[in-house]
Amino acid sequence: MGKDSFAVVLAMVLVACVSPEERKCQLSGLWRNEQDSLMEISVVSSNGDFRGKYLTQVTLTGTCARASPLKGAQQQPSEGGWPTFAFTVHWDKFSNATTAFVGQCFVDTGGKETLTTMWMLREAVGSLQEDWKATRVGRNVFTRKRTSKGKILPSLSTSCEDTSSPAP
Repeated sequence: MGKDSFAVVLAMVLVACVSPEERKCQLSGLWRNEQDSLMEISVVSSNGDFRGKYLTQVTLTGTCARASPLKGAQQQPSEGGWPTFAFTVHWDKFSNATTAFVGQCFVDTGGKETLTTMWMLREAVGSLQEDWKATRVGRNVFTRKRTSKGKILPSLSTSCEDTSSPAP
C-alpha cells in the first residue's frame, strides 16, 4: 500500500471513530436551501431559544422580498442524537403570511451540516370560503454557507423601495 493509500485509509478510520457528540450540529450561522433562500440564526441560548433572519427567494406576491424575522427553539439531543428544532418566520413588510418550520440537524461523516425541514405556510385570505387555498406545505434542505464572521444577511438583502402598506 502506497503512502497516499495509507493516508486515505487512516483518514477514513479517524472519521469513522468520531462519535456524533464530537460532530455536533450547531444551528447558529448562515444557511442556504435549494431555492437559494438564506437564513441566518443567531446564537442558540442555553435553553434552546434562538432568533434570526430569513431572506426568501420565493414570494407569494411576486414582490421584492425583505429579510424577515424568525424565532425558534431547539430541542437538545438525547445521547448520540441530533437536535430537532422549530421556528416561525413572519414575512415582514411584503407578504401577509407566516411560515412554521420543523426539522432536524445532521452532520455526515465528512463534517457536512444539513438541516432537513418541513414547512407550513399560512397566507391570510378574505373569507372562510377562501380558507381552502390559504395553507401550503413543503420541504426544504439547508446546508451551511461558510462566510466571514459577523452578521451578513442584511447586506445580501435585495434592495426594495419602501411601500406604505404590505402586499396582500
